[in-house]
Amino acid sequence: MRLAGNEQLVARGGRVLHSLREINSLPATEKERIYAALLPPRLLAYLDIAADSLCGRDGLKRVTVIAPEGIGLVRLEVKAHPADRDTAFFLELADTQFRQMELAFCIIADPRSPRFDVDRDSEGRDNLFATLGRNHCEEERAMAAGLFPNQTRRGLQLFGEFFPLFERFVDSLGMEMVVAEPLTYGNAIRYEKYGFDYLTGKRLMLEIDREFQFGGVLFRRLDGSSPFRMPGMDRTVRGRSWAIHDGIMDEPWDDVKIYKMIGVHAGIDTFPGREPE
Repeated sequence: MRLAGNEQLVARGGRVLHSLREINSLPATEKERIYAALLPPRLLAYLDIAADSLCGRDGLKRVTVIAPEGIGLVRLEVKAHPADRDTAFFLELADTQFRQMELAFCIIADPRSPRFDVDRDSEGRDNLFATLGRNHCEEERAMAAGLFPNQTRRGLQLFGEFFPLFERFVDSLGMEMVVAEPLTYGNAIRYEKYGFDYLTGKRLMLEIDREFQFGGVLFRRLDGSSPFRMPGMDRTVRGRSWAIHDGIMDEPWDDVKIYKMIGVHAGIDTFPGREPE
């Protein structure tokens, strides 16, 4: 173990566990117990979910654990109510062939906040993170409300509570590295805060910062030609994120891969001059 006071994850029968695939071979109740430990207590309290049963006051389950036997993959879904369209918490993890943990997705949203249909095109169809078309009207509303690209609701500010639980979980499996692929510029900057470094894409991140400086190519393109390219958006992570989402760069946002060694903070900051949001 690399984290002080942490212990190796062991099944009830005494078997040492080293991967999601091994956890997924356990009985359903034990898998659920292990994976539920990744849920921030404040999330459960906010949604009035009992930590032992994972049910609401009405007795209905609020947490779904998808962990197929024979596969090194898990999805955790938490809803304020089972009938809700959206999840308040969505997590997808996967084993890699190199005994690393892939943090594929983590979404934490406030189900009580207004929804913005940025995930749908103008005809209501899923746009797959805006790759199949954008809903400009909803994006403008979301941006005005302080959201980042692809956010349908305001966040719950719980990633900082989730991540230590996640890191200890990975450490308890004897893994030493987490890998991820941030979908947006804002996500990449957020991961830097939690100690990640770049496998690929650091050159791009530094170039973005350079070209958003006064006189740079991206700085000059903040010309007011669209609501997402207004002067001054270079100064914040959110402003840059919307401009990049709007296609302000010559190359697409692609091939950015990051990693974190357990217990190590890489100290990377590719936007040192940012203004607070």
